[in-house]
Amino acid sequence: MLGRLTDTPARREIVADSLGVGLATGAYGVSFGAIAVTSGFSVAQACALSLLVFTGASQFALVGVVASGGAPMSGAATALMLGSRNTLYGIKLAGLLRVRGLRRICAAQLVIDESTAMALKPEDERDAPLGFFVTGLAVFALWNLATLVGAFAGDALGDPATYGLDAAVPAAFLALLWPRLATTPARVAAVVAALLALALVPATQPGVPVIAAGAVAVVVGLLGREIEEPASDGSHAHGSQADGSQADGSQAAGTADPDEAGRR
Repeated sequence: MLGRLTDTPARREIVADSLGVGLATGAYGVSFGAIAVTSGFSVAQACALSLLVFTGASQFALVGVVASGGAPMSGAATALMLGSRNTLYGIKLAGLLRVRGLRRICAAQLVIDESTAMALKPEDERDAPLGFFVTGLAVFALWNLATLVGAFAGDALGDPATYGLDAAVPAAFLALLWPRLATTPARVAAVVAALLALALVPATQPGVPVIAAGAVAVVVGLLGREIEEPASDGSHAHGSQADGSQADGSQAAGTADPDEAGRR
């Protein structure tokens, strides 16, 4: 089984990158477990959130709202809004993964930022499921294990940010994103989205900056498609006109000088 997963250099690279992302992201689960318990959640509640919700940003949002004195339903609504981006991921991934039945349900649970990025990374779309499932399963296993460790350790760990774990996830995701910024529209979309998110952070609820940044990418994508389609239509029209001119030229060549044709 392992040999088939790594039977080409490209697939071996995908597996190695996926496991690296899983390790970097999963380790941050220690932070969530510790913060959840010190915020008043039980070990069982912290572990249930990681097992069932399995969306780190949404989990931190829920715990943060409750820890600051907010109502649990308010925290849940914030977490749901922040996790709504996974719906957009699912729409894109459905055509790449092509899973059915029970596998589709399992795949839905693994739809997160990192697994989506690794599914979109391979040049060959047939390798998308490999990147998605290896990353998703690695993050899922390590995130839940780390949550359990962090929840039991609690106060003994101190502030998890002192270990640099808070930087591991964005650093890993940036490493996945960077190679895809190969075109000017992609770079423009990334810069505008980042600036908009930074501007909204102090003025909006958690989750809004992320959704707004995602909307920038959608708008750029739609504008790019609208620009390409007229250009394609224009090229087709010019091609048709050229074909017509060529046909007229051929017809003229055949009828221009009957006497010359007769002499031949």
